[in-house]
Amino acid sequence: MDNNVWNLVRTLFVAVLVISVATLGVAAVVGGNWVVWLRGAAVAAASVWLVALAGQAARGRRSAYVRIRFVTIAAPVGIVLIILAPDSGYPGWMKVEQGVVGVLVAAVAIAVNRRAVREAFPKRGKLG
Repeated sequence: MDNNVWNLVRTLFVAVLVISVATLGVAAVVGGNWVVWLRGAAVAAASVWLVALAGQAARGRRSAYVRIRFVTIAAPVGIVLIILAPDSGYPGWMKVEQGVVGVLVAAVAIAVNRRAVREAFPKRGKLG
């Protein structure tokens, strides 16, 4: 198992967590609406979970790896929809923040979907 990949993944998820907490701080200062608070809190909570999953995947837990793959492919799609939606309730500054989060999560998707990483987590019955 390549620990460099999991160190990178953990670092990127921690960056998402820091950005999300900062977003909640900005919302407190500028008076974010309920959509901003809900999204900011949800992304922050998900980031904590993803950091934990990265640790489990680094220790070889296939289910954690599969969850990370799913989330890092699905989340950027949702973020693009948020950014493109004209009447989503998200202010421009949060759309920019979500764009940054999307890039970080997409970087994780690229890292964990590399052949060497996928091969480190074989499906049951497909060993050697």
